[in-house]
Amino acid sequence: MPKYYPIMLDIRERQALVVGGDGIAAEKAAALVASGARVSVLNAEFCAALLALAEQGQVTLIRKSYEPGDLAGAFVVVAVPGDEQQIEAIWHETQKRGQPVNIVDVPRYCSFILPSILRRGQLTVAVSTEGASPALAKRIRQQLEAFFPQAYGAYIDLAALARTYLRQQGVSYATRDTFFQNFMNSSILTLLGEGEITQALEATTALLHTYGVTVSASELERAFGEEQGYVTHGA
Repeated sequence: MPKYYPIMLDIRERQALVVGGDGIAAEKAAALVASGARVSVLNAEFCAALLALAEQGQVTLIRKSYEPGDLAGAFVVVAVPGDEQQIEAIWHETQKRGQPVNIVDVPRYCSFILPSILRRGQLTVAVSTEGASPALAKRIRQQLEAFFPQAYGAYIDLAALARTYLRQQGVSYATRDTFFQNFMNSSILTLLGEGEITQALEATTALLHTYGVTVSASELERAFGEEQGYVTHGA
């Protein structure tokens, strides 16, 4: 039976606290920043990577050793293990405050664990062995990179645009499901991966037309260009 309930946590503009000052703490802080959290890092000393993050304005450094009470206000806590006394103190404080906590590599003092993550734009693939072997989870995630090339970010964005048109024009859920089967079986991902954006958009437009969705190639090109942050020649 699984030990953990998979969940995607929205930490945008939430306060996250990292306890620790080494390279692992820097990695955890950077990951929290990348997910939109407001990150503070608490420790007596900081590695070069953390100092660089602070100089870039991405994290706030609090130069002191952890003491009970320091976790006040944090929505989520990640700690790199110190001594056993500190680990237990952090655990007990988070439990008293009801804060989610991950103490790295000490599963018995974690209310959540962190999977190995593959991101492609809005696509997130998380791999977990429930703490049994983080190294194996990492290797599996690396193998998945070949199945999900960088073009998947644009591919997901294009699929989202197609879904918007399908819904706006009243296409049923069952029909939309069939559309996306055909979308995935098409050459659209390959075209995006080869940089053939115009051809990918034309293929998407043609597929939408077969499902009765009225949209011009130029309109789809303009919307896709806005989504990707550039102006297309058809705008």
